[in-house]
Amino acid sequence: MSASGGNKAIVAALAANLGIAITKFVAWAFSGSSSMLAEAVHSLADSGNQVLLLVGGRKSRQEADREHPFGYGRERYVYAFVVSIILFSIGGVFSLYEGVQKLQDPHPLEVPWLPIVVLLVAMGLESYSLRTAVRESNHVRGTQSWVQFVRHAKAPELPVVLLEDVAALTGLVFAFLGVGLTIITGNPIWDAIGTLFIGLLLVLVAVVLGIETKSLLVGEGAGALDAAAIERAILAGPETQKIIHLKTLYLGPDELLVAGKVAFDAETRFSDVAVGIDTVEARIREAVPAARVIYLEPDIFVDPNRRAPPTDTIVIKGRE
Repeated sequence: MSASGGNKAIVAALAANLGIAITKFVAWAFSGSSSMLAEAVHSLADSGNQVLLLVGGRKSRQEADREHPFGYGRERYVYAFVVSIILFSIGGVFSLYEGVQKLQDPHPLEVPWLPIVVLLVAMGLESYSLRTAVRESNHVRGTQSWVQFVRHAKAPELPVVLLEDVAALTGLVFAFLGVGLTIITGNPIWDAIGTLFIGLLLVLVAVVLGIETKSLLVGEGAGALDAAAIERAILAGPETQKIIHLKTLYLGPDELLVAGKVAFDAETRFSDVAVGIDTVEARIREAVPAARVIYLEPDIFVDPNRRAPPTDTIVIKGRE
């Protein structure tokens, strides 16, 4: 994912959510709708999410130092994890609390038309934000399905914004149904039910994002296509005979560590080994540009299944 593409989607979502949050709080103040309050908190939490993603992206660009010799690329994973767990959960738990309160103490809506107008406007703005996120994601998604893209993307920003926008639009539908049914039936219980559904939705999204970003924090290796490309690059020339073992690890969304032990011919001179490793590293970087940190250890491959050559033995007094 290009940084500009991710930032464009984040800024579009931030601008939309700030405007939506303000209008929702105003609508709640005049109407007393709990669904509107839950949606206002949802939009406010989303705005905080986008700010954190921007901060994480900025911190990840710090230069490597003695304490962090591989750089700060994983800062983006840390902030995405904070987004998924803390802010989404706060929004979800608050919405559930507000829905339960409204069930226990229901009260009719005041100025009922105002929430409807605000929700329709919010749907339009959220649709624009989602459209931007989808367009930017399509630049890097390739042939993956949307589920595969969210699950396997190494850059967390676009998947987070995508899920946020989908959750926001779904929450707006829940709020619209809750408010609409309350206006039609005159029973405020529907507004409370809409609030509860918004809370459950936010908690569900928090769990999904938490699982995916936790995997990135623990450490993920290259995908199957990139791993195969790295192997082909190592074996593409005459320098190496075999890959003894190979390990990869993402140090950040745009930086892949490649470490491996490769077999050279036993008769190869040391100077030729050094040149060969440099050549192989250049091929790896050309095949997978994200492979910026490469450590290759030369070795001589010994087949563990090869039978040892027979040796002469001397038998003395019945002992070998």
